[in-house]
Amino acid sequence: MQYHAAFRCIAGCPGEHSLLTPVYHCPSCGNLLEVAHDIDVLSKRGPGSWMRLFDERYKRTIWPYGSAVWGKKEWVCPAVDDDNIVSMDEGGTNLFWAERFGAELGLDELWVKQCGNSHTGSFKDLGMTVLVSVVRQMIRSGRNIRAVACASTGDTSASLAAYAAAGGVPAIVILPRGKVSTAQLMQPLANGATVLALDTDFDGCMAIVRRLATEEGIYLANSMNSLRLEGQKTVSIEIVQQFDWEVPDVVIIPGGNLGNVSALGAGFDMMARLGLTTRQPRIVVAQAAAANPLYLAYQNDWRFEPIAARATQASAIQIGNPVSIEKAIRTLRRYDGIVEQASESELANAAALADRTGMFNCPHTGVALAVLIKLRSNGSITPNQRVVVISTANGLKFTEFKHRYHERALAEVSADHANLPVELPRDYDAVRRAVDTVVEA
Repeated sequence: MQYHAAFRCIAGCPGEHSLLTPVYHCPSCGNLLEVAHDIDVLSKRGPGSWMRLFDERYKRTIWPYGSAVWGKKEWVCPAVDDDNIVSMDEGGTNLFWAERFGAELGLDELWVKQCGNSHTGSFKDLGMTVLVSVVRQMIRSGRNIRAVACASTGDTSASLAAYAAAGGVPAIVILPRGKVSTAQLMQPLANGATVLALDTDFDGCMAIVRRLATEEGIYLANSMNSLRLEGQKTVSIEIVQQFDWEVPDVVIIPGGNLGNVSALGAGFDMMARLGLTTRQPRIVVAQAAAANPLYLAYQNDWRFEPIAARATQASAIQIGNPVSIEKAIRTLRRYDGIVEQASESELANAAALADRTGMFNCPHTGVALAVLIKLRSNGSITPNQRVVVISTANGLKFTEFKHRYHERALAEVSADHANLPVELPRDYDAVRRAVDTVVEA
């Protein structure tokens, strides 16, 4: 069966554009594009048949379908030849039942989707496998693409550099100097990317890379390129698959550039249109109070104005002018959306409190957990609801944040759950007394 997908304007302008063409905006109105699939053709296969197919492929070894992205290839990017796919077995991450933390909040079913348990340690891998695979197909078909380029607050650059290196494609990364973690900076350097550290913030980097992408042969890899979102939308499909094709009640996700919001909605939309699901979740976007343009728009009847984002421990979402704002607002309106914010103390303490129940959270997941705590406290989330928090990155990429928290050295943060080593002499009785103070007889 011949499956088809193409770029179309989000504002509804007529016409479509090949996914194998470097185009990021509608040539008629300038709006962003989205990937549209031929639903009529996909509908010729019934819902039960799609579920069985996806379950049969899930985490198996037949190339490339063991990837949780490419196992849903017909729904993602059917035009890419299997030989051109650049995959690191992305997806298939743990849907962790946070039983103890949920119980502390009065929730029967709290789950954390551990998207950071991936090749480069973030959910960005889900989208980058699609984008780099398309780029490799374009290059092999003769199109002049000299390099792929992105602006990044850390995770996008790490993912782009790794996938580009695996696919043999030069990568250019533009970062705000001194505003990403050491681990995030080392990732693209180790993978051989050209890293340009600029004296600006993410929004300044984004303005430059957008201009750079107008040059011949430079392909844009940020989430305004909807190919990225096609891979990222598989998060929502995989969550439902892991619940045996049942939809959760609430999904909470940290929001920065906001491509992940519309990607989540796109996955839920597709399952509903093809009959795999009959209900939708409520989508909640969590923002750091220091970088909260979507929250401010939500408070102002969705009227958006860009802001100058301030410094936040959640550095990957320190974005004041998100490129996917229109897509995100459109998605939230369809999904009874909520936008809430978290202060620096709230996000750091939420991450630390959840860590004490067995997790190891990045600061961005801390934002989502802090918002969860607020919504549970004010009754917006009830005890019987099944709630999924999207953990976007691996906590091991942010050990500096953890270290400074437990040393009580983070600005604007009262570290309520700090835990430091107890330094003792080499003396058994001293050790025994220290143990006795924390371990009940």
